[in-house]
Amino acid sequence: MGTLREKLRPLQELEKNLEDAEAMLDLVREDPAGLGELLADIQDIFERINLSLENIELETLLGGEYDQGNAIISLHPGAGGLESQDWAEMLLRMYSRWAERKGFVLEIADLLPGDEAGIKSVTMIVRGYGAYGYLQSEKGVHRMIRISPFDASNRRHTSFASVEVIPEIEDDNAVVINTEDLKIDTFRSGGAGGQHVNKTDSAVRITHLPTKIVVSCQNNRSQHSNRQQAMHILLARLVEKQRQAQAQELSAMRGLQKEIAWGSQIRTYTFQPFTLVKDHRTGMEAGQVEAVMNGEIDPFIEAFLRWQARTRVHGSATSPQEKVKDDIRS
Repeated sequence: MGTLREKLRPLQELEKNLEDAEAMLDLVREDPAGLGELLADIQDIFERINLSLENIELETLLGGEYDQGNAIISLHPGAGGLESQDWAEMLLRMYSRWAERKGFVLEIADLLPGDEAGIKSVTMIVRGYGAYGYLQSEKGVHRMIRISPFDASNRRHTSFASVEVIPEIEDDNAVVINTEDLKIDTFRSGGAGGQHVNKTDSAVRITHLPTKIVVSCQNNRSQHSNRQQAMHILLARLVEKQRQAQAQELSAMRGLQKEIAWGSQIRTYTFQPFTLVKDHRTGMEAGQVEAVMNGEIDPFIEAFLRWQARTRVHGSATSPQEKVKDDIRS
């Protein structure tokens, strides 16, 4: 029922805005001389109508099997030690603030802090209508260029962090997991959680032996709850692995190159000597890097969704830059 309400919301907003526009036109017809006083209100209504149409367009782009569901995100710093670990934590903060802006709930399932600063890894679940559909755009390698605060010589550093995004799977029958294929370890949780967490073996690590996939969860105080959540994430990763294998097989049959893969650099965030965030797939750019780091990533997400839709229809014949120009013209 909640999903249906979310689907109808953009149409309901458009209907309301059109009714407001009609009422405003009636006022103008009754008193044409008062048009000047109503111009600001009329402009506001048309801006709201335009926004409603954009939201409806985005809704049509979330047509994948899991696009309307929750997302599981994992961040891992690349080579570079402390600098890359700090970059991974900055991305965690960026996605946390974006989720807050969208009214989504972000839950940390597992977090391994860095030795001095930053994080070594984090897995989180973002819950909200369309979370996976939006966040699939973030999958890949993110690069940062800045003067490092950890470098006494004030040299410029380039850091990398990978972002993995998979859908949360609600269907328990999506993949059969045999218990004999699992190695389950318990250990004491680290980081936040208080003395109770650190004194008990509440954290759970599950290794799926056939695929070597390892999932850890330590967010909950209860070992049972952590085990349930770890199994839930393992299921999602096994489904994603199966989906990727099928996609690779189809790509080989069709002779197509995979668009987004591990190790592909999708976006660069430049802090010095100028500020610029550029998406290398769509060509989308933003000069306010601090705003982006504060969670204003919707323009990149929307550009990706439109680019992805056009790529599915037209293939890779048109360059990303030309596709962005087409978006602007349309």
